[in-house]
Amino acid sequence: SLHASSNFVMHNCSNFVIVKLRDPCTQSQCPLHSLQNGVYHLQSKASTEKYPVYCHMTEIPGCGTGGWTLVMKTNEKRSTFTYDSLYWTNKETYAVEDGLEGLTEKESKLASYWNTPFRKICLGMTVNVDRKWTILDYEASSLYSVIADGQYRSTTAGRPAWKSLIAGSSLQSNCNEEGFSIAYDPFKVRIGYYANNEHRCTWADSCIGFGITYTACHMTSHITCGNIAQCSGNDNGHKLTAAFGYILVQ
Repeated sequence: SLHASSNFVMHNCSNFVIVKLRDPCTQSQCPLHSLQNGVYHLQSKASTEKYPVYCHMTEIPGCGTGGWTLVMKTNEKRSTFTYDSLYWTNKETYAVEDGLEGLTEKESKLASYWNTPFRKICLGMTVNVDRKWTILDYEASSLYSVIADGQYRSTTAGRPAWKSLIAGSSLQSNCNEEGFSIAYDPFKVRIGYYANNEHRCTWADSCIGFGITYTACHMTSHITCGNIAQCSGNDNGHKLTAAFGYILVQ
């Protein structure tokens, strides 16, 4: 791994320049496959300040080849990252050391949330020991830039991709909105997929996502990451599936 003494200036884990050549690199850029998973220091394009992140340099099934910057890990049964949590709208880290451990099940928010530009987002969910991944094609200066203002922004991964995050997941057939900050009070999702059994999206009842606040179908759920489908018209029955969540960017 590269630490504070690194001779690299990295803006994310897949896009960096070398300030001073360092073995084993003998060219203008060090090939990603020569680097290991671990703690790296990235530098914001807006300043000279460096910040530690966990870089996953090997391939992630469902997302592709490495150079992934870890941004967040969310515990499905804790309230740290509910929809209304200030961590979605501020520039404060949470449990940095737990984030630098990598893909362990300890929730965290790293400075990459507001510093790291990307063109792809790798989303992962673990239910028991079953971890699955999917990818979003989306370009932004940071995850903060697309979430903090609370404006809905759509993505185009598609229903099958979202459902693939959890084996046996369930959604209703209508609405089918996906993206960032999907909010129909009192049911909201920061990153996810939203469905219902009506002709309009003004009241949605089922979702797969991260940063969930759910009150619908005569119940309130405290699951903040996973699959919730508690009303009628679901394609695979009623579900209340909590999942540990991972968000990485590239």
